[in-house]
Amino acid sequence: MPAASNRIIALSALLCAGGLADAAPATAPAAPRAEVLHWWTSGGESAAVRTLADAYRAAGGIWLDTAIAGSEQARAVALSRIAGGDPPTAALFNASRQFRDLIDQGLLNDVDAVAEREHWSQFLPAVLLDTLRVNGHYYAAPVSIHMPTWIWYSKAAFRKAGIAAEPRSFADLFAALDKLKAAGLIPLAHGGQAWQDNIVFRAVLANEGGADLYLRILRDRDPRAIASPEFRRVLLTFRRLHAYVDAGSPGRNWNDATALLITGRAGVQIMGDWVKAEFASAQQNAGRDYGCIAGFGPRSPYIVQGDAFIFPKSADPQAPRAQQLLAATVTSGAAQLAFSSRKGSIPVRADIDASTLDYCARLGVEIMKDKSRQLGNDEAYLTPDQNGAMADVLTDYWNRERDVAQVQKSIAAALRD
Repeated sequence: MPAASNRIIALSALLCAGGLADAAPATAPAAPRAEVLHWWTSGGESAAVRTLADAYRAAGGIWLDTAIAGSEQARAVALSRIAGGDPPTAALFNASRQFRDLIDQGLLNDVDAVAEREHWSQFLPAVLLDTLRVNGHYYAAPVSIHMPTWIWYSKAAFRKAGIAAEPRSFADLFAALDKLKAAGLIPLAHGGQAWQDNIVFRAVLANEGGADLYLRILRDRDPRAIASPEFRRVLLTFRRLHAYVDAGSPGRNWNDATALLITGRAGVQIMGDWVKAEFASAQQNAGRDYGCIAGFGPRSPYIVQGDAFIFPKSADPQAPRAQQLLAATVTSGAAQLAFSSRKGSIPVRADIDASTLDYCARLGVEIMKDKSRQLGNDEAYLTPDQNGAMADVLTDYWNRERDVAQVQKSIAAALRD
C-alpha cells in the first residue's frame, strides 16, 4: 500500500478517536492523467505502445491515448495544440533538433528531477544525450534507440532466388538483387516517400562513404566533401538501387513494404529496426524467417536515432506531476525491455540485461558498446529546414535521371547555413 494511503488511514483513526468522526475525511490526490500524443499506429507499434500504457497505469497513472498516423502529421498536431494553448501532457518527437524551437521559446517543462535521480547521463549515448539535454536541463524523456539503416531480407525469398550467403558489401547486395529479379520477385521493397528515400541514402552514405564522409557531409556540411569523387560514388550507388524497386513503390507505406518481405514476395528492405514489430506481429522470428544486416563490415557505422516524449507547459497545475511520472515510467528497466521486445528498438538503458531480446536487437546492443561506431542521425546535425531541403533534392534524384554533378551542387545549396 502506498505511504500516502497509510498516512490517510492513520489520520482518520486519530480523528475518530478524538470524537471528530463527523469531520470531512481526508482524500487521496487524484491519479495523474497523461494525454500522450504519438504516431505509433501500425499493428506492431500499437502492441508496443500498449506496454508503456500498461506500465503507466501500474505506476498509478491514467493514460489517455491520442494516436495520429504519420510522424509529420502527429508533430504538426502537437505543435498546433501547443501554440493554441491546448497541449497534450506529452508528445512524441524524434530525439533530435525537432523540438529545439520549443525549448528556446520556453514552452516545455523539464524533467531534471527524474533524469538526475535515474542517472540518465551515465547510460545514454552521447549523440542522444546531446539532443535531450539543453543548457543543462532535460526537456525530453528517451523511450527508444533505433538504427534507421538496417538491411532486412526474407529467408524464403533468398532461398527461392538461390542466394546462399548474406551480402557483405554493396557488390554482394547488387548481385543478390539481380538474382531476386531473375526469380520473379521484387528485389527491393521500398516505400516511395521522401523520408524513406532519405533512409536509403543514409544507408549508402554510411556504408559506402564510411563514418568520415558521413560526418563531413551531414555534421560539417563541408563543400569539398560534397563535391568529392567519394560522394559522387555514394550518389551513383544510391540511384542504382532505384532500378530494383517495383511499380507499386511510389507512396507505399513502410509497413506495407515490410509485408512484402513477410509474405516472401520481396527480398530486401532498407529500413529502421521498427520493422521488427511487423515481423513479430506476423509470428516471424529473426534468424529463422528473416535476416538483418546492421552494416557491411565490422567497423561499419551504427546510426543512432531515438524517440522521446516532450512535456509541454500547460495551464493544468497537475500536468507536471503526470509528466514526471511518465518520464520515470517509460525509462524504467522493465518498461524498456517490454517496449523494445515489441517495437524492434533497443533499450535506452545500457545498465539492463538485454539477453531476452531477439537476435537483431542483441546485435544492436553489442555494437552500441563500441562508441566509435556510433553516429548521430541526420536530424542530430541538421536543422529541420536543412534536412527538408536535402530530402527534396534526394527524392527528386531518386525518381528521375539527373546529372550527378548538379545533384552535388544542389545538396551543397540545401545544406548551406
